[in-house]
Amino acid sequence: MINNLSDKDKKAFALIRNQIIHYGESPTLREINEVTGGKSPRSASLVVDRLINLGLIKKKGKSLILANTAHSDSSIRTVDVPLVGSVSCGTPVFAEENIETYIPISNNLVKNGSKYFLLRASGDSMDMVGINSGDLLLIRQQDSAENGDKVVALINDEATVKIFERTNDAIILRPKSTNDTHRPIVLTNNCMIQGVVVAVLPENLF
Repeated sequence: MINNLSDKDKKAFALIRNQIIHYGESPTLREINEVTGGKSPRSASLVVDRLINLGLIKKKGKSLILANTAHSDSSIRTVDVPLVGSVSCGTPVFAEENIETYIPISNNLVKNGSKYFLLRASGDSMDMVGINSGDLLLIRQQDSAENGDKVVALINDEATVKIFERTNDAIILRPKSTNDTHRPIVLTNNCMIQGVVVAVLPENLF
């Protein structure tokens, strides 16, 4: 049924579903408009009504709940995680205009209270730690990291995945590659961390 939804309704349902599962509450009409491009509360209400009519959600008082019994506590739960595409002009990696699709991921991998996105790896700069070109990386969205974390950083308007290392004077992003042409990147505290890699998934998911 979800596959028959318009892109707008898919984005709205993913938002509603994720917020209910992650935070126990439904999004506001304004938040729904932010992902669908709606311009008024009426626009968001029409989207909600369509999802209710399709039996995907229900109203409970002033809130929304998931209608599908597959989301009961005894069942495996999944969260629709966005796969983001190309990045340019210094924009954040996780931005609505970068989303290509949503992929359901088990909540054993995505934890309550954090936001996640998927990014497709490119190149061989991290092949020694099991990240190969084309792999999908599950990223926990955050702007800080600990030494040894595999991070996504925005460098020269492009996303790069490297090992994070902080020294007294600099931040170093180190490759882990069989290709010795890759070199560490030395930065100051203005390093734009986008998130930390928590899992490497096969490229054929999408």
